[in-house]
Amino acid sequence: MPVTLGSQPEHGFDEPLGLLSDCHRRIERFLAILQKVMDGAGGKPLNDEQRRAVEAALEYFRTAAPRHTADEEESLFPLLRASGEPAVQTAMRAMQVLEQEHAAANVTHAEVEFWYRRWIELGPLAAPQTRTLARVLHELREMYRRHIDMEDHEIFPLAGKVLSREQLAQLGRQMAHRRGLMHDGARESRQSEPGA
Repeated sequence: MPVTLGSQPEHGFDEPLGLLSDCHRRIERFLAILQKVMDGAGGKPLNDEQRRAVEAALEYFRTAAPRHTADEEESLFPLLRASGEPAVQTAMRAMQVLEQEHAAANVTHAEVEFWYRRWIELGPLAAPQTRTLARVLHELREMYRRHIDMEDHEIFPLAGKVLSREQLAQLGRQMAHRRGLMHDGARESRQSEPGA
């Protein structure tokens, strides 16, 4: 179960909406890794490969995923709301739901991390603990499935239609800045993965 953290994104910061979708693919990949370990080990002791895979996934959700949330809540959604476009007015409710789901995901992520940490540090999970982890992981995956679908198929295409090139460039710069990277308007160097 090798985990490649440095896989190359398809988009740079000059294509911020594409980069946001790339982040979704990473989220899906790391959720699938957590599920694969759950299915394969079922609460029994983790081997070194499983432990490394879980550690990589937990690290991703602890560090990169919050930047992705900030990209949306602090950069993309405010740009959309300020656009004044009639189509955005109808999407306002969807953005509110997405923000509520971000908050709910934080709580569920903490619970998922608690159980995987316990598994890594203290050894096998008892059957009730395994069932609890399986349940919260399922809840998290289902929330992300709906959430990502709404963003990839409604919010991001809407943003592509109503935001100007200058606004999209601003979004890309904010995303790069959030990751401590410089952005010159050109395709981002592939030396490091932007992450979520």
